[in-house]
Amino acid sequence: MSERISLRQLDYFVTAAEAGTLTGAARRLYVSPSAVSAGIGELEHQVGVQLLLRARAKGLTLTAAGRVFLPQAKALLTSSEELRESVQEVGRRPSGRLVIGCFTTLAPFLVPWLMEEFPLAHPAVTLDFVEGSVTTLQRLLREGRCEVTLLYGVDVEDDITFDRLYSVEPHVLLPHRHPLADHERVRLADLAGHDMVMLDVPPSRRYFSDVLATAGIAPVVRHSTQSFEVVRSLVARGTGYSLLIQRPALDISYEGRAVHTRRIADRVDPLDVGLARLAGTQPTRRAAAFASFCRTNVTRPPQAGAASLAGGTPEGSRREAASSHEGEDAGWVHA
Repeated sequence: MSERISLRQLDYFVTAAEAGTLTGAARRLYVSPSAVSAGIGELEHQVGVQLLLRARAKGLTLTAAGRVFLPQAKALLTSSEELRESVQEVGRRPSGRLVIGCFTTLAPFLVPWLMEEFPLAHPAVTLDFVEGSVTTLQRLLREGRCEVTLLYGVDVEDDITFDRLYSVEPHVLLPHRHPLADHERVRLADLAGHDMVMLDVPPSRRYFSDVLATAGIAPVVRHSTQSFEVVRSLVARGTGYSLLIQRPALDISYEGRAVHTRRIADRVDPLDVGLARLAGTQPTRRAAAFASFCRTNVTRPPQAGAASLAGGTPEGSRREAASSHEGEDAGWVHA
């Protein structure tokens, strides 16, 4: 088995190539010229080609192989330095500005609570947020405009890593005087022929259409809107029914009109809510801390507001802070 190339040999070669002489490299490295020469000789022996031409009058000159090898050697030395720094980071408190993303209909239920509670656990982190559709949030991850997002596990693309937090099921939203409002549970088949108000934020429309299609229903969409509250207000006005995931604490619209929330009698595949990040990247320590915090505290649907979240008190967050360094798993390696 051949010997491995050492970082010392790479350092000698890179420094000598940049200095132009063995003496200059030795001065920078605080070793003797003979040590530099020996290290480079060992490297050349291991790779099987000459990397530097040595001439007393002209100093050191890179060979064709040396010109190819030099940038790769520099990259390896840089990677080793980054690895050293990341290991030294272990045990340090997460800090800095963390921008999270959140799906637009989830944001009112999760973001305000997170903005208040997460800083109690990690006071050195400044938390900020953006919101949007699943498509928008994945683009923001790729552009580096946010480090982690909270979204539904639908239409998640191959370059995005998704970690489930909890699952939810849709419900039927009905006007006060709708003929199905007196039913404790509503069968999807009973919605056939009734007008619908559709929440049209990707992937909501496709998901709700698929739910209805499983019961053989082609929805009669009277109005479409990207606003969660416009859906609820139109339903409250008697425009039609809707399917929604999130449920506010009060069954009234912005106008103060009543709506009725009814469970679906049919078996419906649940929808996962989770954390997403760009695959193949090393999360920062603050992003890893946020992921750990969410896995501990955001464990069920916040249907009754923040009080329904696990650890939804300042005391719960402070307890989580004591153990947060132990939860940076599932690929959320700090950097």
